[in-house]
Amino acid sequence: MSKEEAKTGIPDFTIRPAGLDEIPLILRFIVELAECEGVANEVEATEELLRENIFGQRPSAEVVFGCFHGSPVGFALFFPNFSTFQGKPGIYLEDLYVRPEMRGKGFGTAMLAYLAGLTLERSGGRFEWGVFTWNTPAREYYLSIGARPQERYLLNRLEGPALQSLAARFHGKEIKRI
Repeated sequence: MSKEEAKTGIPDFTIRPAGLDEIPLILRFIVELAECEGVANEVEATEELLRENIFGQRPSAEVVFGCFHGSPVGFALFFPNFSTFQGKPGIYLEDLYVRPEMRGKGFGTAMLAYLAGLTLERSGGRFEWGVFTWNTPAREYYLSIGARPQERYLLNRLEGPALQSLAARFHGKEIKRI
């Protein structure tokens, strides 16, 4: 499932891994997603960063494309996670995006199902993702497919100056801020 094009139950819709030559397309999908979510100003990704972090010596993430009639109409970016309680790996879905004109055809659901299967294929115990609190339609949809929000803990994030400041505590010195 994970190495080649996968057929879905939807006619003419397939899912396949992204190739190194498709870095510009990955970046285009990232920008489209950010525009849809009203956070285009937050995109810092570049083709060089994507090349290094998705296809480099130590890949940090993977990308698959959802293709209709052979043309990519959506993408999913994901990476491995690990449950200490289960003692098993899993998959964390960072982003799933289907172009607006292609929504409502089941493509997003097919991509989620593909990633759920990939989680099991890799002997994973969990498939997880986040959702914006304001995105009520998505939250309701995720409930309808059996996903449950984890209300017993909140996601915390360090980035930018706060990340640098905490890292400086370990090193006992101030780290140059970007």
